[in-house]
Amino acid sequence: MGKKRMDLNEDTLHKDEVGDRDFTRRGFLGGAGAAVVVAGAPKLGLSEPSSAGAIEQEVPPVPQTAIRITVNGTEHRVDVEDRWTLNEFLRDHVGLMGSKIGCNRGECGACTVLVDGEPTFSCSTLAVWADGQDIVTVEGLESDGAVSPLQQAFMDHNAAQCGFCTSGQLMTATALLVSNPRPTSDAVQKALVGNLCRCSNYNAIVEAVLAAAGTSESGGAQ
Repeated sequence: MGKKRMDLNEDTLHKDEVGDRDFTRRGFLGGAGAAVVVAGAPKLGLSEPSSAGAIEQEVPPVPQTAIRITVNGTEHRVDVEDRWTLNEFLRDHVGLMGSKIGCNRGECGACTVLVDGEPTFSCSTLAVWADGQDIVTVEGLESDGAVSPLQQAFMDHNAAQCGFCTSGQLMTATALLVSNPRPTSDAVQKALVGNLCRCSNYNAIVEAVLAAAGTSESGGAQ
């Protein structure tokens, strides 16, 4: 009966018989937590101060190449990183957002631009490869704020649905009409085989190209 009653409401765990220090639950847990933090803390000052610098020095600078490139009639002389794609250069560094990134692996055609008049997937073409070449994007089809006859035909025939792939289709069709001003329906389909339409609006696209060319579905003059 001489044993002192432990008052749990006061968080008392044990009273030391030697001295007057009281060990409470709060004090015990606080001390234990601090010990864990100290034990888990990194030992500052033991690592070599030059290790971070050594790691940074191991990363070589990205190679760059000076190129001369004409985009929509404007010449650019710039240093480009060798890893930049033509699409990245046009969108991020020239500010021409018309060519889109769809598949990013040269399959859907949404990124198509004209390189020296040839339809080219800009997502899989490096900017350094275009050195000395003439680039035309969908923005370059307008003249003094007026859309081209092909662009107008796309609007008239509802060829642009969501519009994401339209710029690439316009560029491929533009190149076709330059090489073949009066194509047949079959010729249009073959030329646009590399341009996928996510809305499956192929018939309207073909009709728009034929209308811009002034040819009928059978290839005869309208």
